[in-house]
Amino acid sequence: MNPEKIVFKPIGIIHSPFNNFEKIPRQGRFGEDTAAYAEIFEEYTEGLKDLDTFTHAHLIFYFHKKDEELKLIQYPKGRTTPRGVFSIRSPLRPNKIGLTIVKITSVENNIIHFTGADMIEGTPLLDIKPYVPEIDCYPDAGKGWFEQE
Repeated sequence: MNPEKIVFKPIGIIHSPFNNFEKIPRQGRFGEDTAAYAEIFEEYTEGLKDLDTFTHAHLIFYFHKKDEELKLIQYPKGRTTPRGVFSIRSPLRPNKIGLTIVKITSVENNIIHFTGADMIEGTPLLDIKPYVPEIDCYPDAGKGWFEQE
């Protein structure tokens, strides 16, 4: 494996009501009423078995429309203090990988309907993982620099 290059193949496409960046919620949690769906490619459809038994899932996707130059120091949205890219949730990342927890409303054949969308129409979906509170939730987790503001 060449450590300089990693290739991902999308497993599907996310369809959302957002055709531009201006109206996308800052995080999926702030758009809990925003319905969208993921169309899973046929060769991966069988892998959706039992996903409908979960209420939420992590969607891992590629920021395919973010062509801006990467800056390792950025200003978080609505903030005045610059922060390192790895301490914020900006879409301007070295590998342009996004992660959002969504609420699953239904799974029908190769379509996952969900709410909590913060992706632009046509976003390539890289992976899906079920959200499991006992594994994914750390009630005592610190809030980093958010606690300072």
